[in-house]
Amino acid sequence: MKEANMAFPVSIGTLLQSDFTEDAAYREDGLCIVGIFGKGAMQPGPLKESLVNNLADKHIFSLFSGAEDGGTPDSHIQAFYQQESRVLYLLLSSVCDSQQLLRACQALSTGAGHSDAHEFWKGLERQHCLHLLYMFSVCHVLLLVNPNQTFDVTYDRLFRALDALRQKALPLIRAAIKDCPVSKEWKVNCRPCPPRLLFVFQMNGTLKVSSNGSDSAGNPDKPKKHSPRRRLQHALEDQIYRIFRKSRVLTNQSSNCLFTVPANQAFVYVIPAMDEDPVGTLIGQLRSNCILVDQESTAVLSGPRRYQQMRRSTRQPSFGGESGSGSMGSQLLDCTLKEFLWQHVELVLTKKGFDDSVGRNPQPSHFELPTYSKWVQVASRLHQVLINNTEEEIADLATKVQSQLKVLEGFLDADTKFSENRCQKALPLAHSAYQSNLPHNYTTTVHKNQLAQALRVYSQHARGVAFQRYAMQLHEDCYKFWSNGHQLCEERSLTDQHCVHKFHLLPQPGEKPDMDRNPPVLNHNSRGRSTSSCNCGRKQAPREDPFDIQSANYDFYQMLEEKCCGKLERIDFPVFQPSTPDPAPASNQRLPCEASGDTERLKEPSTAQSHTPGDPSLSLALSLGQSTDSLGPYGEGEGGETQVQQKRPSLVDRQPSTVEYLPGMMHSGCPKGLLPKFSSWSLVKLGSGKSYNCHTGLEQPGYLPGSSFLLPWDIVIRSRSEEDTGLSESLDGSTSSWPAPNKTLVGKRGSTGGLGRSRRRDDMARVFVGFEYEDSRGRRFISCGPDKIVKVMGPGGTKDPATRVLNTDMPLYIPSPSQGRGLKPHFAQLVRLYIVVPDAPLEITLNPQVQPGPPPCPIFHPEQTDIVLPPDGLWVLRFPYSYVTDRGPCYPPKENQPLNNYKVLRGILKASTANPPQQ
Repeated sequence: MKEANMAFPVSIGTLLQSDFTEDAAYREDGLCIVGIFGKGAMQPGPLKESLVNNLADKHIFSLFSGAEDGGTPDSHIQAFYQQESRVLYLLLSSVCDSQQLLRACQALSTGAGHSDAHEFWKGLERQHCLHLLYMFSVCHVLLLVNPNQTFDVTYDRLFRALDALRQKALPLIRAAIKDCPVSKEWKVNCRPCPPRLLFVFQMNGTLKVSSNGSDSAGNPDKPKKHSPRRRLQHALEDQIYRIFRKSRVLTNQSSNCLFTVPANQAFVYVIPAMDEDPVGTLIGQLRSNCILVDQESTAVLSGPRRYQQMRRSTRQPSFGGESGSGSMGSQLLDCTLKEFLWQHVELVLTKKGFDDSVGRNPQPSHFELPTYSKWVQVASRLHQVLINNTEEEIADLATKVQSQLKVLEGFLDADTKFSENRCQKALPLAHSAYQSNLPHNYTTTVHKNQLAQALRVYSQHARGVAFQRYAMQLHEDCYKFWSNGHQLCEERSLTDQHCVHKFHLLPQPGEKPDMDRNPPVLNHNSRGRSTSSCNCGRKQAPREDPFDIQSANYDFYQMLEEKCCGKLERIDFPVFQPSTPDPAPASNQRLPCEASGDTERLKEPSTAQSHTPGDPSLSLALSLGQSTDSLGPYGEGEGGETQVQQKRPSLVDRQPSTVEYLPGMMHSGCPKGLLPKFSSWSLVKLGSGKSYNCHTGLEQPGYLPGSSFLLPWDIVIRSRSEEDTGLSESLDGSTSSWPAPNKTLVGKRGSTGGLGRSRRRDDMARVFVGFEYEDSRGRRFISCGPDKIVKVMGPGGTKDPATRVLNTDMPLYIPSPSQGRGLKPHFAQLVRLYIVVPDAPLEITLNPQVQPGPPPCPIFHPEQTDIVLPPDGLWVLRFPYSYVTDRGPCYPPKENQPLNNYKVLRGILKASTANPPQQ
């Protein structure tokens, strides 16, 4: 970089990276570094730039650049090197200036939240502090510019923050400049000397000075010793010194301070207000420029000699609005800004240094006047560490310096400090609100409700930018409290009851429960017990509330088969027969309408685990958003009469898979060709057809009095001589249903209980049918209609025919006739179907179809459909205790849910005459 290029200001980074070579006459001379920083105001021209123009007697900085020039709001340092006077000016522009502040407001997006905007401003402030620390580390003299005549006390907090940051960063700065060619004192203290801080104030129009230099209330003939501007400067000096001494920014030993102020020299300068006559001001500036040019033309001097010549010359007004100061009597004693600064610069250039320590035993402070080349090396290293880390070898040091910026938060960010204190006081109140009226163990729903209450209490007291951060901490604290021994097991039984244990794991096959482990290993238990009968209904036993379909529909009945009905004749439903030692469940296949829904794993003993967030080995829990009604989301399943009319193709006709099994129950939405590992249905033969006595009913335990009688179903059998043998008798309730025309079934007294005397016994067959319901307390009864219970008070059996129950959809749940004392209603569930098949040429086809919930709930059916019951037998079809799909269980109905959505579809039994043997 040539000397011609140094006539204009450049950025500090460009100056340090340039190859500028000084003239030989100045190469060995020392260099004084003057830094200028401060705040700007909304005024016609920037104040700090005009000061540099005044001090250098040149138009260096443009005074008309606006904020719309495309610049950034980041802090930056501009440098101007005046080689002949041996002064390097560093001008810091930051968000404190009006132009930078306007750029920052334009850069801040309109949609930014309160926290984002606060972080944006604090980032600019931290950047400003790093630039200030850099200037306090490389400058000899610093000028703090104020836009008015009032001292801003916030600088006290800023300087204390900078001092704390400097003490933290000193070891890092020492490591950065340890190889620079400077003195040991500079390397230890990381600065050429404790910089001297000077203050420049701009006087506004509120302070007027009389023409004779005296106060209006005093004697006009007696001038004051000092002008009002000089007295203002003395008052500001006393005020500033007192503030900094009280806060210990200034101490007796100057070497330990961030900066110093002189004890016997002026360190405050007040720039007078601009003259209200703009024409006179311009003429005065023109006159002063002409005089300076004449003086420079006579003898070109530099350095201290030029300064002495300037002091001996006639005082001239400055560019910064000091015109007219020489026209007032007493103000002739006031110096210009350049003279004010040069009395301090002279101490640096003459290598006398600053002796600003006070007290009884003042310690001399170090001082060094570097050459330009030495200063550039040190300033370049500090610039890379503090401002722009471009070299990889000191990138680690720069990162560590950035980590030390946390010490600024307590000094600069008063808003955040207040907000944190306020939010910290609100946290205990929110914790108390969360823990109020809590049981020892509770579910996710209770946790979220209590958390919402805690957040409401927190939002009433917390304020400021730390609101969101402490709200997240409240979330974490409440979750830790809940998960640390207070979390209830989230598993729900198939009857929609929660497990009463705290969070636990399920025992693996062959593993025993262990309460001492954390979390404990336990089986699910809802403390719900009920009484159920076995497959044939002859034995009752208590049962635990099941949590999986195997224990609900298979294990309990297998346990009772060993004691009761294990040796009875039965029709086995087809189940999965593995051909490999480790068969796998089939992949989750859905109907097209089910693909968009949420999935839930089927609850099986081998796969259901206790719930832990994020741990797949622990059990599945119901999320907060799961429906609370008795039926979860299901795939589309066709129901109603259309479902009955369609004859489902039998799975026996296809070869089922021997590698993959169906992980659940068989229903209308299952993929074809898969079978479950066990059947949830049971079909056993309780005895011969004559074993049932229609006068005594079923002699089994648990029946309500008079409700154990099956309903008669009389079927007309055509004569063997008739040609239309094998005619099917429709039971769909249409006009073609039995009895046949001209053949009455009723006797003389209108009774349907016996055969009519006008018919032969060979032409009539009687089948007995009974839909048995059982409640949770083991009370059983036979239903003779959707809303009617069989009640036989005397001998002779029931008179109600079975046509009503066979031609209508029977409810799966009905209110129990023996309600308890509690307010919650008890429901009785359809659990068995009794069919007495006579020894007659008659085929009874069984095809049960159950819809255990409102549409689109699928239709459940056994693994084999259209089962032909052999003649002469009392058959018992046991329905599943619970109905479960791959989407979850079909829960029993709640109090406010209609029961007509839970039903067994009509057409469960069909009768047809058997073909007679060939004669």
